[in-house]
Amino acid sequence: MGVTRLKRKDRRNKTVSRVEVQFLKLGTNVELGSRSKMKADNQIVKNDAILNQLAK
Repeated sequence: MGVTRLKRKDRRNKTVSRVEVQFLKLGTNVELGSRSKMKADNQIVKNDAILNQLAK
């Protein structure tokens, strides 16, 4: 079977879905102390800390 070239719309959907999955992976901490824990200098962690301070 030959390689088929994706139409522009399909190429965009492919990249958008890949970026969305990457964003969701970054935004989820499964458990504290697990290998999935984000580093302290991660931007999402910094944003969460600021939002938690403002919420008090």
